[in-house]
Amino acid sequence: MGFFGRKSTGAEAATAQSPAAVSPELAALTGEYTIDPSHSTLGFVARHAMVTNVKGSFTDFTGTLHLDGADPSRSTASLDVVMDSIDTGSADRDGHLKSADFFRTEEFPTMTFRSTRAEALGGDDYRITGDLTILGVTRPLTIDLEFNGAAKDPFGNERVGFEGKAEILRSQWGLTWNAALETGGVLVSDKIKLTFDISAIRQG
Repeated sequence: MGFFGRKSTGAEAATAQSPAAVSPELAALTGEYTIDPSHSTLGFVARHAMVTNVKGSFTDFTGTLHLDGADPSRSTASLDVVMDSIDTGSADRDGHLKSADFFRTEEFPTMTFRSTRAEALGGDDYRITGDLTILGVTRPLTIDLEFNGAAKDPFGNERVGFEGKAEILRSQWGLTWNAALETGGVLVSDKIKLTFDISAIRQG
């Protein structure tokens, strides 16, 4: 069973375009979902001083999913992140990231993602492409996903879960602050790794 669709083989391929070919398990996932922030993580990793990784996350965000089991390409995702919720485990570093050197959170309080395309890659692997907006700059972002399954929790909530990863060059969104090191290189990497661990609850 897949998140946005499943890879058809053999006789299934001939009828893959027909709604009747959709598995009952997949069709049952069709609906609207709200991301549960208390059981989800939006993380990032940046290289620091060329020698180590600094990890952080955003703790305040909202998001929705529309899953279409009959036509997986119509599945969509939307995410809004409060930039003041950035947390790297250091108050001083978080303050610097919120400042004019980086995210300018007073002027740009929210980071957003709006999907434009959903693809099934085979098995439980999928890809979401969309528009990521930071500092008022919108550029495309592709996220590779692994579907982790669907289940009903003890409170009766129908959940779906998935993990995702992506990489960006922060300079493409205007995040260009840096400091040179005496030994060569820079203090903060341009490449940033993004990680997603998402649990979403079906609505209605």
